[in-house]
Amino acid sequence: MSVQFKYVAFSDVGLVRKSNQDAGYASTNLLVLADGMGGAAGGDIASSVTIAHLATIDDTHQADDLLPLLRRTLAEAHEELIERAREKKELAGLGTTCIAVLRTSNKLAMVHIGDSRAYLLRDGKLTQVTRDHTLVQYLVDHGELTPEEAAHHPKRNVIMRNIGDSPEPLELDESIREAVVGDRWLLCSDGLFGVVSNETIAEVLSAPEIADAGAKLIDLALAAGAPDNVTVVIAEVLPSSGQSYDRGPVVVGSAAAKRKPSRLGRGAAGRAAALTKREELADDVEEQAPPRRRWVARLSASLGIIALVITGALAGYKWTQSQYFVAEHNGKVAIYQGIPQHLGPIDFSSLKMDTELSMSDLSEVARQRLLESPITRSSLPDALQAVKDLEKQKVAPSPAPSSTPSPAGTPASPSSSPSASLTPTTNGGGE
Repeated sequence: MSVQFKYVAFSDVGLVRKSNQDAGYASTNLLVLADGMGGAAGGDIASSVTIAHLATIDDTHQADDLLPLLRRTLAEAHEELIERAREKKELAGLGTTCIAVLRTSNKLAMVHIGDSRAYLLRDGKLTQVTRDHTLVQYLVDHGELTPEEAAHHPKRNVIMRNIGDSPEPLELDESIREAVVGDRWLLCSDGLFGVVSNETIAEVLSAPEIADAGAKLIDLALAAGAPDNVTVVIAEVLPSSGQSYDRGPVVVGSAAAKRKPSRLGRGAAGRAAALTKREELADDVEEQAPPRRRWVARLSASLGIIALVITGALAGYKWTQSQYFVAEHNGKVAIYQGIPQHLGPIDFSSLKMDTELSMSDLSEVARQRLLESPITRSSLPDALQAVKDLEKQKVAPSPAPSSTPSPAGTPASPSSSPSASLTPTTNGGGE
């Protein structure tokens, strides 16, 4: 049976980190999750560069070509990161984890490196498909730690394999799998599974709509304290007959902030590839053409480049206006259309609607998080749901103190009205 992906992706900076070093990518053919490391600058560069390379192979291919394509593309990303670290000393040590799933028909090729994870929900049962490339997992495999000890070990975040500033060849886990109708695939960073239990992940991932599941998983990580960036990419396997769910690539996290990679030939990655080829062709024409014709080749190449830049800018702006985010406006929680970015005098967002929810009604954690980092969503219904989730975090008003005088000679008892707790509870996971 021919199948297709229905897909979503969400990412949040969390409650502790100042920048998002996670990146996610989802389309009908390609799913990617990358969790960068290496300081404030290096981590987001590593994850976004890896996403950009993989976006160039977002297309249909022969089944036998899937793993070689993934292998070669990640090797190219690895080489670029090594070169960047060589050119800029402040990027030394940058790197990223990566899980990539490339689909052709009902065949899935998966490559994995690092400690991000892929889960498969089939017939209500959640299975961890990938194995962490960490020091504690190595110790568990060799009988020196139990899984329970590994979950709370101080070295649990030490990664033994990654893409980045290391001269050694990549050592990827590779597999070919079958896409079965009804399956749900979840790729996620440790910002999720480090604080949310597998049992809770399985329950949420079983929701009727994967968009609701993705948003809920992010909210659960935030409710558990979100000490790290949290990113989820979800795909549901559906029959290809009937409705098509191909709505173009969804890019989140550092890759969305730095560049908008998309399908080769249609999006930014394709335009960049076409631009490079056009420049190379122009160079060849100049070397071979007579002098009196060189200016014609130069003019043609220049006009082509200008057209590509304009087309890319218009496509990029159109994409921003399909996005939404929740942020503060005049003391209220509001929904904006666009993305929370600006370029000089150009603002890529506009106020869509104010809500009746006051910022002062939110818990301190929710209010501070919203002020520091807007909640981004890929549709207006998702943004409205985010507001509803915030309403659940409203702080109950304290009851007014009693004015009844105490009996003579009896000291008045102090009021003991409870206050809303600012410490979120976890869901069985911990880091």
